[in-house]
Amino acid sequence: MLGYFSDHSYLFLLVLMGTTTLFFALPIFLSPLTWARLMRWNAPKETDLTVYFGRCLGAFILVIELLMLKALLNPDMRIFVFDTLYAVFFLMFFVHIYGAIRRIQPITETLEIGLWLLLLVLNTLFYPAQKLGLSNLF
Repeated sequence: MLGYFSDHSYLFLLVLMGTTTLFFALPIFLSPLTWARLMRWNAPKETDLTVYFGRCLGAFILVIELLMLKALLNPDMRIFVFDTLYAVFFLMFFVHIYGAIRRIQPITETLEIGLWLLLLVLNTLFYPAQKLGLSNLF
């Protein structure tokens, strides 16, 4: 149900921002190969391109983190940020499904499919809008 916990959207953003900054954004940005090895990826012999793409990904995640921080400080930004998170979670969900179907990723990445699905559900429950449910329809 869209926005069932909308009164606590700030808390969802705070927890999400802190967790993803510590476990995804900063590690990928600062040391992408170490993070990749922890996620059970095999590092190629030539690592310059891998490090470059890893840092680029980390930089984009940090942009999302900054958007969440801005939404925490400015409630008028929350709907925009939650809509942005829908796009991120939805696309990452399908990226990981594609990798699982092609069998081109380690099991840790395949297990992330559940994480992205959970984040889509949580984003819906904490969406900062009027609570919508069956009782609002009748």
